[in-house]
Amino acid sequence: MGPLALVVLAFLSFSLPPYLALDPAQSRVPAPEGFPAHYWFLVGHVVFGSIAMIGAVLQIWPWLRRTHPVVHRYAGRAYVFAGVLPSGLMALTIGSQSPFGPVTRVSDVLASVLWIGCTIAGWRAVRERRFGDHRKWMIRSVTLTFSIIVNRVISPIAMIVLEPQIPTTFGGSELAYSQSVGALSSWGGLAFALIVSQLILERRPAKKPASAR
Repeated sequence: MGPLALVVLAFLSFSLPPYLALDPAQSRVPAPEGFPAHYWFLVGHVVFGSIAMIGAVLQIWPWLRRTHPVVHRYAGRAYVFAGVLPSGLMALTIGSQSPFGPVTRVSDVLASVLWIGCTIAGWRAVRERRFGDHRKWMIRSVTLTFSIIVNRVISPIAMIVLEPQIPTTFGGSELAYSQSVGALSSWGGLAFALIVSQLILERRPAKKPASAR
């Protein structure tokens, strides 16, 4: 949990400040034409998404679940209703208008739908006391929450690898280059989340030694 919390803290320390300043000039995502409210949807997505990331860390912390179940429940409500749902709805809006091209738009919209859908399914399951199903859906939800970190790791790598190919593969087009970087990072983050969540769900629990039975 310690390394994960540090990664999340570092990510938020880098990502939040430009949007807390409420200055569109500091946005790291260019606003698409014909969508003047893009920046404010982006601010909401980032702020609510930050709540979701902090809530996700608290939700998967075994010690907190085991020793403070009431805190776990309240953190879960904050994760769902003050984090994923508002952030996901805003992600649907800005994702459908992404300036990084149609391939990225498809990925962003799909990721938003899956994020919202898995979270709602997990919330319904716990309300119906189907705790096994709740765990499965929330594992998927949490990995999708953290997929943005993977996205941001893939992006600079893709930029470094693809930049020398601008004069050749991309025919000198900076637009084609930037859209390719955006597509690789967005689809890469989504694929990572889906693969990791499935690996976690398929992992068999370690067998207890005979002496502990």
